[in-house]
Amino acid sequence: EGQLTESGGGSVQAGGSLSLSCAATPFAFTRYCMGWFRQAPGEERERVASIDADGTTDYVDSVRGRFTISKHIDNNILYLQMNSLKPEDTAVYTCAAALGKKTVCRGGTCSRTCMYDDYQYWAQGTQVTVSS
Repeated sequence: EGQLTESGGGSVQAGGSLSLSCAATPFAFTRYCMGWFRQAPGEERERVASIDADGTTDYVDSVRGRFTISKHIDNNILYLQMNSLKPEDTAVYTCAAALGKKTVCRGGTCSRTCMYDDYQYWAQGTQVTVSS
């Protein structure tokens, strides 16, 4: 069974940047959806970003333009670069892997996507705290 190990996170002031990494073994990035999720205290877990086998990315609207998900295929590492951080970005961030896309229908439009919730493999989570 695969293993996901995160690093990075920490505390930063609003407007600052942080980077998260996730070592994924032995997941083949060419087959899996990879994603970042977050959960703030008292809130439900939220999809943040995903990247599919071909490298196509997707983001939740609240982080689009500020966060960048990427992957290094040769060493199987997933990244999340977070810029212009806001206090509302404070949460436990977790990387996850899923075998393949699913058909998701939102607003009357259906598409094959990696932006769904029930990923099969999860890392332990790392705290990101943004102070105002």
